[in-house]
Amino acid sequence: MYYVYILKLRDDTYYMGYSSELKSRIKNHVQGNVPQTRSLRPLTLVFYAVFESKLKALHFEQYLKTGSGFAFRNKHLI
Repeated sequence: MYYVYILKLRDDTYYMGYSSELKSRIKNHVQGNVPQTRSLRPLTLVFYAVFESKLKALHFEQYLKTGSGFAFRNKHLI
């Protein structure tokens, strides 16, 4: 399984990511082991989706990082 997730950061921004190991990836974020979110802790997992296909998960993550993906995220996911 492959996961796309959204974290809400301390400054009220959002971080979107992808992983095949969701629990360990979130743990790494929480512990400060991910440079992109280290200084923005505490953080909260606000959404995740599960995909059977790695390619579909990566495409969805990329979509969420586009302008229309931001709008979709704000209207439907958070």
